[in-house]
Amino acid sequence: MSTAHYIKPKPFDRAMNGLVGWLARHGVSLLGSAELSIKGRKSGEWRKVPVNPLPYEGGPYLISARGHSEWVRNLRAAGGGRLQVGRRTQEFTAVELADEEKPAVLRTYLKKWGWEVGRFFGDVNVNSSDEELLAAAPKHPVFRITVKP
Repeated sequence: MSTAHYIKPKPFDRAMNGLVGWLARHGVSLLGSAELSIKGRKSGEWRKVPVNPLPYEGGPYLISARGHSEWVRNLRAAGGGRLQVGRRTQEFTAVELADEEKPAVLRTYLKKWGWEVGRFFGDVNVNSSDEELLAAAPKHPVFRITVKP
């Protein structure tokens, strides 16, 4: 699994992430966004980032549009985390999908969130073939999450 692909957020993106995360913590979910909290793999401290959980067959799913980010690396190490919107916090476990399992999930993600994250997928979009989505799959980690009761 390649960990080389990662698109760092620009200052504007960081500011927007901060705003979306703050809104989620205070109970405002923008089109389904939530704040993801994961223990840092080195520090052991909780790290937070806004995400767009994708409801889909067997899911929900977390997809990293930017690639192999810090939250992806931390989630791999921790095996789970928390999603928060307002006072509602859900603990979950996560299983990373193999590349061959990703095309349908990526297509659904791009259908719902492509307007926001499409720029991170290059020429791949909702109308791309399964082969094109499969070729892009190694760049975009996908996790199936299971919310703990």
